[in-house]
Amino acid sequence: MRKAIHAALALSVITLTGFATFPALADPLKVVATFSIIGDLAKNVGGERIELSTLVGPNGDAHVYEPRPADAVAMANADVVLVNGLAFEGFLQRLVESSATKAAVVELTRGIAPLEFSEEEHEEDRHGHEDHGHGPLDPHAFQSIANAKVYVQNIADAFCAADAQGCADYRANAGAYTGRLDALEAEVKAAIASIPESKRVVITSHDAFGYFAHEYGLTFLAPQGISTDAEPSAADVAKLVEQVRDDKAAAIFVENITNPKLIEQIAGETGVKVGGTLYSDSLSAPDGPAATYIDMMRNNIAEIKGAILGS
Repeated sequence: MRKAIHAALALSVITLTGFATFPALADPLKVVATFSIIGDLAKNVGGERIELSTLVGPNGDAHVYEPRPADAVAMANADVVLVNGLAFEGFLQRLVESSATKAAVVELTRGIAPLEFSEEEHEEDRHGHEDHGHGPLDPHAFQSIANAKVYVQNIADAFCAADAQGCADYRANAGAYTGRLDALEAEVKAAIASIPESKRVVITSHDAFGYFAHEYGLTFLAPQGISTDAEPSAADVAKLVEQVRDDKAAAIFVENITNPKLIEQIAGETGVKVGGTLYSDSLSAPDGPAATYIDMMRNNIAEIKGAILGS
């Protein structure tokens, strides 16, 4: 099911600044991105015209991140702050308030129809970790490449609003990068098409791949629920083990932002092999396999296909 867009806006933790037009800037546009995936998209649109600060860096977990004083300084000095929205960044409102930033705070999921978690997932999230719970809407919209294109368009709009003189550059960069995302999307769809439908069930550490599943036709099972700071009970794990056996999951994956012990336990109890590491909410370090958004998506689909088909 999808939640109406007005519901997503009603759940926003802050009042977002609209795309007001600002005078052209002589210096680079100072941009803050809340986490690494958004930072990479911003670099592709902004190029050399922006000075970028990313709060939650490679392999960082935005679900449990605690802002530093330097983050408040970066926010205070920013011209534009790029955020995911849909309550993904639990720290955001506190940081906006403490920094007293005057920057435009731009929610990149604007214009995306969010997916709704099941009632069971929402209840587990609400009771298991109130400080970091997402609410009823799945915030991981960037796991769909089609949605990533919306993020890119929203970034270009925000940069044009803040730096009218550079707008032609931002639009050209966004168009070129969107072309690369089109090619990436075709690669992912071709890879999924090569996997028999009966084998399109995999297990991941936490429930971050709902948009990927919805867009590309895989089923993801996750013992950790919605957020990485939720601790599954023994009953939850036992229930998942039973579901894995019933659904005949083809592979099980750890994520770069989660502890692998739980996944290893489930693999041991079910006999399903661990297929490798998927990148969900964060990019890898620059020398890793998922240093950019495009690399991340290519890594994930290659890991999934390789584990299931043995290639």
